Amino acid sequence: MTFDFDKITDRSNTMAIKYDLAEARNKPIDVLSLWVADMDWPTAPCVTDALKKRCNHGIFGYSWPDSRYYDALKKWYKNRHNFEIKTEWVVNTPGVVFAICMAIRAFTSEGDSVLIQRPVYYPFSKAISNQKRKLVNNPLVLKNGHYEIDFEDFENKIVSEKVKLFILCSPHNPGGRVWKKEELLKLSQICLKHNVLVISDEIHCDITFEGHKHTVFALLSEEAAQNSIICNSPSKTFNLAGLQFSNIVIPNEKLRNSFIKEIECTGYDEPPIMGIEAATAAYSEGDEWFERVRSYIWQNILFAEKYISENCPKIKVCKPEGTYLLWLDFSDFELTDSQIENKILNKAKVWLDRGTMFGIEGEKFQRINCATPRKILEEALKAICSEFKNN
Repeated sequence: MTFDFDKITDRSNTMAIKYDLAEARNKPIDVLSLWVADMDWPTAPCVTDALKKRCNHGIFGYSWPDSRYYDALKKWYKNRHNFEIKTEWVVNTPGVVFAICMAIRAFTSEGDSVLIQRPVYYPFSKAISNQKRKLVNNPLVLKNGHYEIDFEDFENKIVSEKVKLFILCSPHNPGGRVWKKEELLKLSQICLKHNVLVISDEIHCDITFEGHKHTVFALLSEEAAQNSIICNSPSKTFNLAGLQFSNIVIPNEKLRNSFIKEIECTGYDEPPIMGIEAATAAYSEGDEWFERVRSYIWQNILFAEKYISENCPKIKVCKPEGTYLLWLDFSDFELTDSQIENKILNKAKVWLDRGTMFGIEGEKFQRINCATPRKILEEALKAICSEFKNN
């Protein structure tokens, strides 16, 4: 089957937050949007076919996943990650962030410490503060465009702050690290030693590049599996965020029951039928589309690196091992963070995610989404490099 990822799809006036909220969020109306993490391509044809079939059926009543969904999910995980999921382990939620909030509420109390590793996906911080928990940070260490974990600080923070819960971003957003198995094992051992529960956000786990293999946290050991909540969704892999459907895998029955009880307190019940249909089709028939889109994304990343190095080498690129996000370092410019933001947003007219959203460690960084037709990416990079090349 042929897929045309160079084709530009007009997303304006489709209620897309990436494109239709510029004015509402005080951005230039004519801004080029490469910020929020969704793709600028239609999803796999098998997904749209499944959704059309359900639309033609015409009834959208209360629904529940059937064996087709569970079989497709289990086959996808087994084939791609060598992780064998049992049906009873799976809990469906409207999204991974929702699941993280529920886990924080289920397994900690107000005032308890929750640890994250910044710079990191910014809803982690909001989830902790909104639940009135104490945020504890184990900053990642940047070495030659590559993030590493300070394990000594990690354990010291757990002990000194009496940490109850650790939220891991794996693969890492925005830094693009695909954590090595030995790194994850060391994290797991420290958490087990100090009785710290692990929430592993693995939403980008399918989008890894050659030479880098994602390790599902629960595969580290039986002890790790019993001490973790694995969060995933087809939303990044197949561009389905708007369908509000995620797979939360919890092998530990006691943890799973407590998690479900917390969800029930919100009033959330049956998952949406369109989310179920989309996930089932994607996991059972979407392999070819995904492999093609992943290859295109990788070529986009290589193109971006080359373009920046040739046209504005002072912008340093943290080369990603996974995700479709590129972390750009502007610290070589004698400009403040606000000046950098102003040049990109108001002069280059490109809307990226400002690095400080991910923590103070992201100062003078910007995150760009490479899941877009190359012509759009080139236009954005040309505008940015033109603004910075003489600084």
